[in-house]
Amino acid sequence: MTAYDHSARSLDGTECPLSEFRGQVLLIVNVASRCGFTPQYAGLETLYRKYRDRGFAVLGFPCNQFGSQEPGSEAEILAFCATTYDVSFPLFAKVEVNGADAHPLYRYLKGERPGILGTEAIKWNFTKFLVDRNGAVVKRYAPTDKPEDLDAAVAALL
Repeated sequence: MTAYDHSARSLDGTECPLSEFRGQVLLIVNVASRCGFTPQYAGLETLYRKYRDRGFAVLGFPCNQFGSQEPGSEAEILAFCATTYDVSFPLFAKVEVNGADAHPLYRYLKGERPGILGTEAIKWNFTKFLVDRNGAVVKRYAPTDKPEDLDAAVAALL
């Protein structure tokens, strides 16, 4: 099993098999519009624009599990991301990342790269998973890790 073996519903409602990204390096991030880390959208977009032509994609998964910081509808999320941060990387429908209803992709990601002390739970918005061109999870980054700090790791996989 790899990250490419999963699918998710995009913000426009269509089912998107992640196999569409096969062969690309991915940065998969649970995002939120009303979080202290929300300004990371700008850094994620910069990273995406810098490397997308070399086979890199950022995949954003809105999540409302942390302090209800993503309360909006899919249309509201899309409008916020487009107008506030000019986001052009793929965004998906809201998911849960923890608990019994966690999206299968997030169950996979957490199992491949547990957090501190081996805990699988995601602690907050903007936890990032770096996936190589083979779909393997290479590294898990904390919400406090800024996108610009991941530049060298992304470049090394490209």
